[in-house]
Formats: sequence, structure tokens, C-alpha cells
Amino acid sequence: MLNFIEVFDIMHVEPATGASVWTGLTGTRTALERDGHLINPKAMAYCPADWIDERGYLDAELARRHPRPWGI
Repeated sequence: MLNFIEVFDIMHVEPATGASVWTGLTGTRTALERDGHLINPKAMAYCPADWIDERGYLDAELARRHPRPWGI
């Protein structure tokens, strides 16, 4: 059985437009709460736990080498 973990994109609000912009980081609930980011439960996805680094964030390079559809 594959070991998947829930992850969330870290978004930033653009002051001039109010639009949400992805910061380029995706992390676990624990990492985001620890680092002071708000969590939008509607923006949850799943990824293999092996793709999460020691800080609790998605290793983007590893994910690019092994593409899979999000939200499995």
C-alpha cells in the first residue's frame, strides 16, 4: 500500500489586486502551522510521504522526477 500524506499550497495575497498567488511551496499541516501559515482545507491534496523533506515541505525536484496526478 502506498503511503500518502495530505499537503497544502502556501498562498500569498497580492496587495494590489487581492488575488491569491502560490508562493511555490507546498507543505504538511504540521509544517504550515509551525511556520505561521494559514491553512485552507479546501486546497488540500495528497502526495507520497516520500516526497516530503525533513522540514515538512514537498521536495519539488523529487516530485518532478516522478510525476503523478495530485489528489489520488
